[in-house]
Amino acid sequence: MERPPAVFGHPMRHEDESDGRSGLGPPPGREPGSVEVYWRPGCMFCFWLRRGLERRGIAVEERNIWDEPAAAAFVRSVAGGNETVPTVVVGDRFMVNPTASQVEQVLAEVAPETLECSRERAAKRGGLIRRLMPGG
Repeated sequence: MERPPAVFGHPMRHEDESDGRSGLGPPPGREPGSVEVYWRPGCMFCFWLRRGLERRGIAVEERNIWDEPAAAAFVRSVAGGNETVPTVVVGDRFMVNPTASQVEQVLAEVAPETLECSRERAAKRGGLIRRLMPGG
């Protein structure tokens, strides 16, 4: 089965609760270099993306759309009414069904300092064999 291409969205709109105005950018409180992954159990695309991000040392906040109705509603809002996962938010950008490389690329554009920290974490962690060795 061929992987469908990622759909890259525009910067997200948010609504300011205090006066009802909407604006561009992340909702208040979201860090520019934060990465959120919306996923569901049994999704192989989700599994491979999460594994790829972990291997790259990219810290993510995960949202299971089957456990969190608000997360499912968000995914529908950016994926044309569908619950297409994985959906990823990096800062104020969203991606539907991206690869780990695509997430890394957007993270490099949005928050290069965060990506550098991720690379350092991945280098310290090493490969599977190194982690299984005593003291590794």
